[in-house]
Amino acid sequence: MKSFWLAWQFLTRLPAPVYTQVSDKEIGHSQAWYPLVGLLIGGVLYGFALVLQQTPLTLPIHAALLLLVWVALTGGLHLDGLADIADAWVGGQGDRDRALKIMKDPVSGPIGVTALVLLLLLKFVLLQQLLAGNIIGLILLPALARALVPLLFMSMPYLRANGLGKALAEHLPRMAVMLSWLLLLGLATYLIGIAAWWLLLSLLGLFVLLRYFYLSRFGGLTGDMVGAAIEIVETGLLLTLLLLNF
Repeated sequence: MKSFWLAWQFLTRLPAPVYTQVSDKEIGHSQAWYPLVGLLIGGVLYGFALVLQQTPLTLPIHAALLLLVWVALTGGLHLDGLADIADAWVGGQGDRDRALKIMKDPVSGPIGVTALVLLLLLKFVLLQQLLAGNIIGLILLPALARALVPLLFMSMPYLRANGLGKALAEHLPRMAVMLSWLLLLGLATYLIGIAAWWLLLSLLGLFVLLRYFYLSRFGGLTGDMVGAAIEIVETGLLLTLLLLNF
């Protein structure tokens, strides 16, 4: 269970057991649990949305409160990655070394702040429309986005010489990841039927685009790029769900 709790610590800001000794292999194997952690996040969001439906509050307030909880569950960790990537994308001016240096700067520039505002605004509007209809798909969005992470590590070189991402890249449990994907797709099909496969196509399309842009501009992957990918994919899948009129 240590690998599960490591995944829990990496992807949320909720309480978890603290381990004084953790091997790189255990860190890498935690990726098999990413979809489950995403499902638990989605379950919390779904439960909170059900509670909001029983209140006299308006849909915009529902959406704002749900978005607040969504951000709080991860502590804004992935949003930080999105801001760093946006700053590096523009500020790097095509220079990979310059871009990687910008990514390590803890201060967000105007481009990073703008990217955060636009993504959160889009997520808010999409959530407002989702809450007006069938919300069961909300359970799946965080899980599918986090299931993408091992694919990124499988298909791109990791750019940092050390750190958490290096252990994730070098000790990725491919068979366990494949099994977690199959279980997740089975659950998705059970919950939303054929719409699950459209979500899968959207997810794969976003993966191809992200991989192309990351490789063309940066030449590989960093932890910030993973966080940005999670935020972008969650928003993209939310839009897909609404386009399907599910």
